[in-house]
Amino acid sequence: MSSEEPSQNPAAEENAEKKLSKKDLAKLERQRKRQEAAAAASAAAAVAAVDIDDPLAANYGEIPFNDLQSKEISGKIWTNVKDLTTELKDKSVLIRGRAQTIRAVGKKMAFVVVRKEGFTVQCVLTVAQDVVSPQMVKFATSLSRESIIDIEGVVSVPAQSITGATQQVEIQVRKLYVVNKAIPILPISFEDAARSEVEIEKALQAGEQLVRVNQDTRLNNRVIDLRTHANQGIFRIQYQVENIFRQFLSSEGFVGIHTPKLIAGSSEGGSSVFRLDYKGKPACLAQSPQLHKQMVICGDFGRVFEVGPVFRAEDSFTHRHLCEFTGLDVEMEINEHYSEVMDIVDRLFVAMFDYLNEKCSKELEAINRQYPFENLKYLPKTLRLTFEEGVQMLKEAGVEIDPFGDLNTESERKLGQLVLEKYNTEFYILHRYPLAVRPFYTMPCYDDPKYSNSFDVFIRGEEIISGAQRIHMPEFLAQRAQECGIDVKTISTYIDCFRYGAPPHGGFGVGLERVVMLFCALNNIRKASLFPRDPQRIAP
Repeated sequence: MSSEEPSQNPAAEENAEKKLSKKDLAKLERQRKRQEAAAAASAAAAVAAVDIDDPLAANYGEIPFNDLQSKEISGKIWTNVKDLTTELKDKSVLIRGRAQTIRAVGKKMAFVVVRKEGFTVQCVLTVAQDVVSPQMVKFATSLSRESIIDIEGVVSVPAQSITGATQQVEIQVRKLYVVNKAIPILPISFEDAARSEVEIEKALQAGEQLVRVNQDTRLNNRVIDLRTHANQGIFRIQYQVENIFRQFLSSEGFVGIHTPKLIAGSSEGGSSVFRLDYKGKPACLAQSPQLHKQMVICGDFGRVFEVGPVFRAEDSFTHRHLCEFTGLDVEMEINEHYSEVMDIVDRLFVAMFDYLNEKCSKELEAINRQYPFENLKYLPKTLRLTFEEGVQMLKEAGVEIDPFGDLNTESERKLGQLVLEKYNTEFYILHRYPLAVRPFYTMPCYDDPKYSNSFDVFIRGEEIISGAQRIHMPEFLAQRAQECGIDVKTISTYIDCFRYGAPPHGGFGVGLERVVMLFCALNNIRKASLFPRDPQRIAP
């Protein structure tokens, strides 16, 4: 098992979805060609919709291509959709966004909901002399959904609340221009992609069938899927997790580093590595920054962290594993005890959870609307249990566990349930793992060499962090590498760095996507990865 990413239990996880057949691919290609033809026809219709005899023709239409080539700086002032509030009543504004929905009300009125970064505003076109012409309304209703448009207008505040938009103001449109048209028929619609399971189930109970967009379809059309309110929230939460990780560790005297991702030998041992040719020499993609961050400690940096890509050539297709993910890694000198590392884990993640709950309520609400979840339960001071205590809790609950083996996925979830019931927390640390299930560089316990100075951290019954005190004596390190089946020659430069004097040290690693997945109780890590890479997916 890797110390920076949990081991896999394929039997307990989900099966892979089937790949598209040649027949399906041919069908998709025919659909694409039909869409292109429809797009061309729609573009021609839009051009025709602009009546050159209309005295207000200059107030709407498609922006010429050469005007979009950074032709000039106009000095226009733009307002973001999220900033449209009642304080702007009667003010003229200029916004840019996507045409989410278009609804005609006869020939003299139309509504266009414009969306930008998850926020929406209702824009109204009403035929009025010297302001909006019938031809302009017709042009607006010819827009294809998801097109990028510019709108100039006056902010108004309706008497009743607006249920179809996030912003509680309207824009009385004066000008409307198309920046870039979307094709008329999209692979998936925004409304379908943003629909929650709760909505779908309610509709079924009412005898109505709504479109359910499956995971593969979402990922095949990820650019559209990312536009949903939930995804806007998920990846803004992800940014904050990384941001807090950096800020907290910086405040604790840690230094950010960047280690190589092309290495000569395995950084974790085992077969789950991507092997490649490096100028005629064998090499592989780093499974973690483990070896190099330890070498940096030997270079007297004291405390370091890294945010960077990690690669695992795992064949298992599960809900929580990826072949490439973003690693959050920490390494630090230890003065007396590996609990010093656990102290950092405790304070870092409690600070992170507090911040997310206090400062990211809008993002969490957006996620919750599509993927309902309960707030994570955690303690101000993180619970710590020994591995032996965890095994005892499982045995008392009727679960038989090898006291010197690892916990499988089912046992981890069961222990998480028991801990929640007894201690009212879904976030806890389990330490003093059996040495046999930890990587070669893990320090054994001083009082019982069958156990180790290592720990795992769990959220909602799933492993999220692995860490330990490392071996810093070169001879013992080489011995442990050989015992674990690692060719010492491939890591000779790593072992040599400890021959020059190395302080006691330890650290931990966690996947950024997994933090987001479990904090938001998402059912699949692919929801927390912009463009997932797993055993079956390397595009888009």
